[in-house]
Amino acid sequence: MISAFHFLRPWWLVAIVPAALLWTALRRSGSGQARWRSIVAPHLLPYLLVESRSQSKWNPADLAAVGWVLSIIAVAGPAWRQEPTPFADDVAALAVVVRVTPSMMTDDVQPSRLARSVEKIEDLLKLRRGAKTSLVAYSGTAHIVMPTTTDDGVIKTCAQALAPAIMPREGDAPADALRLADETLADAGGGSILWIADGVAPEQQSALAAWRRKSETPVRLLAPLRAGDELTSVETAAQVVNASSIHLAADDADVQQVAHAARFAPALGGDKLTHWQEAGYWLTPAIVLLTLLFFRRGWMAPASAA
Repeated sequence: MISAFHFLRPWWLVAIVPAALLWTALRRSGSGQARWRSIVAPHLLPYLLVESRSQSKWNPADLAAVGWVLSIIAVAGPAWRQEPTPFADDVAALAVVVRVTPSMMTDDVQPSRLARSVEKIEDLLKLRRGAKTSLVAYSGTAHIVMPTTTDDGVIKTCAQALAPAIMPREGDAPADALRLADETLADAGGGSILWIADGVAPEQQSALAAWRRKSETPVRLLAPLRAGDELTSVETAAQVVNASSIHLAADDADVQQVAHAARFAPALGGDKLTHWQEAGYWLTPAIVLLTLLFFRRGWMAPASAA
């Protein structure tokens, strides 16, 4: 994410200042007129100098400056993606948040949207056997059905019992559900959220945005819907929490994707426990290509007097 972009060693960026000063000095000293101005009369200088006809807007000084800046950026360590610590648990905790509303009983996805969602939860538990999982259900209110546990059987039993009839109030409160999911993950030391929903009420957008400003927990949306306007609508609404979408599949490809993505998650407790993937090495090919230009014949030859 762009908001997570930063430099691991930002003080290296200070080296751009001497790079700019050196570039200015090289531009001035590289001019043929600068070297002869103190010797030849200014009005005769244009007729006594022979400049390359193929002279381009870019000269060695410019490319040297670009290469220097790219090298500084690479050494400064640009990063925006987190990587798991080698001492973390093999499988991170996962909070499953399920929307339990009358719309989830629609049978356009057989046997129903809710029943299909429960089946996906069961498949996910099999793939993550023994991993920490919690279950949160919501409609007009949000409730922790099961705190974080490694007992897959309990999560499965609770998921199978979900129905709109047992919810205290109709409505839509996904922001409250995500907040409760965060609380269960805090007890587990961090993790990610799987959000299963077939819609998001428009009035919930501000509440979801407020939750996202306070939380950095990764969210993945699995909508029990077929491709169409309804699926597009819920995925668009979920973008307010930067949720990545997992498309419903006839087989277990969707839960395989969820299990793989949720395997590792950033631990809670501050930046000291967070590891970032350096991306500076991606600039290496550009730096090498700039260096190769200095081997061109005549590239470094200065303008000479006639």
